Amino acid sequence: MLKRLDVDPSDSKPVSIRIIESDRQIVGTISYYIEDELSMWLEMGIVIYRSVQWGRGVGTRSLVMWSSHLFEQMPLVRVGLTTWSGNERMMRAAVKAGLQVEGRMRKCRIVRGQYYDSIRMGMLREEWEQKLASHTSRNVNN
Repeated sequence: MLKRLDVDPSDSKPVSIRIIESDRQIVGTISYYIEDELSMWLEMGIVIYRSVQWGRGVGTRSLVMWSSHLFEQMPLVRVGLTTWSGNERMMRAAVKAGLQVEGRMRKCRIVRGQYYDSIRMGMLREEWEQKLASHTSRNVNN
């Protein structure tokens, strides 16, 4: 589902952007950027271009795969994501992927002439590990 883009073999960090495919078609991208090198404060973002893919779980699956990949490949304490309060699908997908709301900055985003809140979400490594262990034990017990 996630396809790798250009690779720089001299870089120890994973590629910062991937293409999202569904039904053998490119439907979006998922990426990350490092907000602060010292603390490895990392933010990720996702865009699903094709509205026919919205509401089908593509974003949720991509966020789960991407956050797991980032935790596995980098010494991260947390991964974050920022969206706007009108993007309810994004917030639901992030919650399903294991992120939780960490902050809200009121009326600081304008979309189509209307003010919205900026929503900060995140997941800590220990929360990801607990989710991974819970998923693994469910699969073993079934």
